[in-house]
Amino acid sequence: MTIAALKKVTLVGQIKDKKKILRELQCIGCMHLVSLRLALVEVEKIISPRAVATHEAMKFLSEVPQRRYQIMRSPTFNVEKFVKTIEELKEAIRNANEERGFLKKRISDLEPWGDINFPPCERLAGYRLWFYVLPLRKLATLNDLEHPWQIVEQSHRNAYVVLLSTMEPDADALPVDRTHTGSLPLSELTNQLEEVEVKIEDLRAQRHAMTRFIHLLDVNLAEAENQASLASAEQQTLDSDTLVTLQGWVPSHAIDSVEAYATKAGLACLVEEPAPDENPPTLVEQPDNLRAGVDLTLFYQIPSYRSWDPTAMLLISFSLFFAMILADGGYGLVILLGLLLFWNRMDQSAAGRSYRLLGLALAGSSIIYGALIGSYFGLSPEKGALLGHIKILDIHDFDTMMKVSVICGVLHLCIANGMNAYSRRNQLVALSNVGWIVALVGGLLLWLFDPDTTENANAILLTIFGLVLVFLFSSERPIKRKADILKRLLDGLGSLASVMGAFGDVLSYMRLFALGLAGASLAITFNDLAASVYSALPGVGVFASILILAVGHLMNFGLAIMSGVVHGLRLNYIEFYKWGLPEEGTLFQRFARKETEL
Repeated sequence: MTIAALKKVTLVGQIKDKKKILRELQCIGCMHLVSLRLALVEVEKIISPRAVATHEAMKFLSEVPQRRYQIMRSPTFNVEKFVKTIEELKEAIRNANEERGFLKKRISDLEPWGDINFPPCERLAGYRLWFYVLPLRKLATLNDLEHPWQIVEQSHRNAYVVLLSTMEPDADALPVDRTHTGSLPLSELTNQLEEVEVKIEDLRAQRHAMTRFIHLLDVNLAEAENQASLASAEQQTLDSDTLVTLQGWVPSHAIDSVEAYATKAGLACLVEEPAPDENPPTLVEQPDNLRAGVDLTLFYQIPSYRSWDPTAMLLISFSLFFAMILADGGYGLVILLGLLLFWNRMDQSAAGRSYRLLGLALAGSSIIYGALIGSYFGLSPEKGALLGHIKILDIHDFDTMMKVSVICGVLHLCIANGMNAYSRRNQLVALSNVGWIVALVGGLLLWLFDPDTTENANAILLTIFGLVLVFLFSSERPIKRKADILKRLLDGLGSLASVMGAFGDVLSYMRLFALGLAGASLAITFNDLAASVYSALPGVGVFASILILAVGHLMNFGLAIMSGVVHGLRLNYIEFYKWGLPEEGTLFQRFARKETEL
């Protein structure tokens, strides 16, 4: 599958049937609506904010780890009252958690003083107790106090001092601030904390019980979003006193469904091919098992309608680059084991199964590449061993690995230019992409072959021929008069300025070797450090070396994963998209009802 071919469909019906027509088209769900109005009313001003509150309630309940048995239908279910109850429950839980935090802090502060029951002030003849936590090194300051004092508790760092005074002592009476203990004894605070804990548990149980209504809430949320979509569609039609006209893009394979509906509903229907100056939205159609690839494709840039679908190429190149950056077969096995651990859980949805296949591709490519360079958690197999025979590359052989990285970069950019040329095969400008392919290959051969050789001379001619093609065919300016010829040549000169950009883009692929080498070097370093500690510290060195290996490889593994994802995608999004998908499109958005899934 690839970018779907679209056709423009225009439907005309009676104005009195406008809402009915839109609702039925929403049920068909295959059209990307095109606005026929110059100014649109913001949908947020049309629809109720109920959808936002419902969404927050759904999020609050969905965070509960285990859901109760779902109620599929309930005639008495009122979404507004239910959402209000959820909001009140959220507020109660928030207040109870804040109260628990306050009580825990107060109890922690009071524990060194013990369970103090404060007598009434009249029983102390107007005197009151004032509490201070005084560092032991400052105990000498107590000798200068004019108030009676007593140390009630002492730790290895502080002394807990009580002063007796009718008025609060001066701020400089002691070199520390007064401690506020409150009027309640420790036992009362402990009782209150226990009550709050019970209250929180009851609130959590109530929240758990309310999860049985998630499906009904989801249905209402979907309906609210459907109404919002319908309200938006109503603002995109062209209305007159008697007629309503709507227009949209429909995939070619769905045209029959729209025409059948138009005939049934008595609508006038006009189906047209996209005009050369029109830019339809992009609908990438791939099997469900490549859904992860589609997500990656559309994450950075949406291909234009008349370009090509890079999903398959992106999956292949991303897996390869990720493996080259990870550069360790042992780490690849860890990814595979983690994937197998969550295998059944990811099987519960189409998206999960798709990302499971992506993970399998990343793990498999990492294991294979790790075997080719002979690296397993930083260890290299012996030459005579079975794994040693598989090793054909040495990551510490800088010259070879640099060549591998550069060759990968040139091939990647050549594929990008080749696909771009294919998508523009009916235009002369496609020859400029061919020229870049020839120039890139020529430049690569020029670097690989020694000077003053026949191969080197042929590489120079190949590079020059490619640049001539770029110079002559990069411009899309039409020639209507003699001056246009000069302008096309000037455009060609401007295109030749991209030579330095192409050179820099190829060198960007050196990061594959650099990051892989960095990860491999770190793994070896942690292994050597653990071995040194094991040898230097008999007995306890075993535990220390195991700790070094665990922490070191875990850190290196995390950095390698992050680098593999970021830089593996960067080379596709920046360098590859630049040459293969220079034009950006708009995403095809189906005017369709949102249905809930169990």
